[in-house]
Amino acid sequence: REICARHGIRQKFIKPHCPWQNGKVERLNRTLQTEWAYRQAFTSNTDRTAALAPWLQHYNTQRRHSALGGHPPTSRLPPT
Repeated sequence: REICARHGIRQKFIKPHCPWQNGKVERLNRTLQTEWAYRQAFTSNTDRTAALAPWLQHYNTQRRHSALGGHPPTSRLPPT
């Protein structure tokens, strides 16, 4: 709460047990499960954790998203 307040971020909460109100996050969670968490067997939690950052990098910069016309999410960001 303090960090959000410090940065002027307003939190919005959904009703408990209503995942349909949070569809984008639920879809990401499903993709995480099928494409990262259960795609391969990890021998330890450390190995699983180490594999997350490269997967997120791929997801955001290379993986095609049908909702974005086959482009990755970073294609929606303005150039800096």
